[in-house]
Amino acid sequence: MPRSLAARTAAVLLAVGLATTGCATLESVSDRLTGADRPKEGTAGFVRGFLGAAIADEPQAALAARAVLSAGGTAADAAVAAGFTLAVTLPSRASLGSGGACLAFAQASPLLGAEAVLFLPPPGGAGGDRPAAVPMLARGLFALHARYGRRPFESLIVPAEQLARFGASVSRTFASDLDVVASALSADPDTAAIFLPGGRRPVEGDTLLQPDLASTIGQLRVAGVGDLYQGGLARRFAEASLRAGGGITPAALRAALPSYQPAPKLALGGGDYAAFLPTDGGLAAGAAWRVLEADANAVPAAAARAAGVATAWRRGGYGGNPQAALDATDSPSGSLPPLPASTGFLTVDREGNAVACALTMNNLFGTGRVAPQTGVLLAASPNWMPPPLLSAAILYATHNRMAFKGAFTGTGQEGAPLAVAVALQQSVAARRALPNPVPEPGRANAMLCPGALPGSSGQCTWAADPRGHGLAAGSN
Repeated sequence: MPRSLAARTAAVLLAVGLATTGCATLESVSDRLTGADRPKEGTAGFVRGFLGAAIADEPQAALAARAVLSAGGTAADAAVAAGFTLAVTLPSRASLGSGGACLAFAQASPLLGAEAVLFLPPPGGAGGDRPAAVPMLARGLFALHARYGRRPFESLIVPAEQLARFGASVSRTFASDLDVVASALSADPDTAAIFLPGGRRPVEGDTLLQPDLASTIGQLRVAGVGDLYQGGLARRFAEASLRAGGGITPAALRAALPSYQPAPKLALGGGDYAAFLPTDGGLAAGAAWRVLEADANAVPAAAARAAGVATAWRRGGYGGNPQAALDATDSPSGSLPPLPASTGFLTVDREGNAVACALTMNNLFGTGRVAPQTGVLLAASPNWMPPPLLSAAILYATHNRMAFKGAFTGTGQEGAPLAVAVALQQSVAARRALPNPVPEPGRANAMLCPGALPGSSGQCTWAADPRGHGLAAGSN
C-alpha cells in the first residue's frame, strides 16, 4: 500500500473508532496538555472532550469537518470545510459547480428556531448543447458562514485546495459513481483528462490530482468568493462554460444569489420541534413524518404523501408558503419523474449549533463536462434535468432554553424525504441515531442528543447509513 494511502486509511480507521456511537467518554491528548503545550485555537486538538460530530456521504469530507470542530470552529465553519472538500472528493454530486440548501440552528439566534440558506443552482443562460446551471456552492457556503461562522473563511477552504493540488484519495463513494458513467465521461477530453487519467478509470484508493480546480479554489481564497460571480474569474468562467457547451452568462452569474428563509417547523410535543428545509424535498419529509407520527408502521402511506406534497409544491401549490404546506391536512396525489442523485452532510459543534445540508449537480456528474482550465465540473441546468428532492431536518427543544436535539439528512432520489422522516421517527423513539436502515432507495445520516446540547453530550449518538460509504466522525 502506498505510504500516502496508508496514512489516509489510518486516519479514517482512527476516526471510525472514535465516532461509531459517541457514547463512550474518551480522553483526548489535549485533555492532558496545559498552558503552552496545549494546541492554540484554530489548531486541531484545541477542543477538549466533546467536540460534536460531522457526518458525510464521503469520508474525507467528514474528517475535514471534524478537524475544524476540533480546532474550535462552529458547525457552520465545519460545514464550509465539508462542502468545499466534497467539491474535490465527490464532484459527481457536489462539485464547485453544484448548489443546494442548508438548515442552520444556532443557540444564540433570535429566530427561536432554525433558518434555511437556499442556494439552488439556477439555469445559467441560453444556448449550448449541454445547458449548465450557475455554480452556487461557493456563494451558498459563504452566506452560511457570514451568518453563523467564526473562523476565517479562507482558512476553511485550504484543506480542499490542498487535496485538489496534492491529491485526494478516490473513495468508495466516488469510485461507485465513476463506475456508472465512466464511458460517458470519456467522450469529453477535458473531463476524461481529470477523471479518467491515461484512459484508465480510477479505483478506490487511487490518488486523483486536480491542479486546475486547486487554482480556482486558491483564487477564491485570495480574491474572495465574489470573484467567481462578478470579477475576473467570473469572466473566465463564463467563457470556459461556453466552450464546454454550458452557456453560463456573466449576467446569470451576477444575478444568482443565495437567500435566507425561516425554516418551517412541526411540533413533536413537550416543547420539541422539527424544522425542515423549505424545499419540495424538505416539505415532503415533514409531510411523511406527520403520517409516521400517527402510525409508525404506515411507511407506504408516508411515502405516498411525500410524493403528493412534493408534486403539489412543484406545481405552485400551497400559495408558495412552506409552513402552509406542512400544516395542510389534504392528501394530494402525484408522481415524480426519475430524479438525479444528491449528497448530504451534517455538522454539530460542542455548543449545540448545527447545520444539515443537501447538495446536488442536478444529474450525476452534472453535464459531464468541465469548464476548461477551471477544473469545475458543470452542474446540469434545472431546465434540462429535473432537480432532486433536497431533504434535511433539525430537531430542537424550546422548553426552558433553546437546545439542539437532532439532525438528519436524506438522499436516494425519490426516497430522500422518506429517509429523513423515518430516521427522525425511529431515532426519537429509540433514543439513538438511526437504529435501523431507512427504506430503499433512501439513505440517511443522523445525529441524536436526547438530553439536548449544550449539556448532556454523553447521550449523543451519530451514524452514517450503514449501506453507504460515508463516515460519522466525532468524539465525546
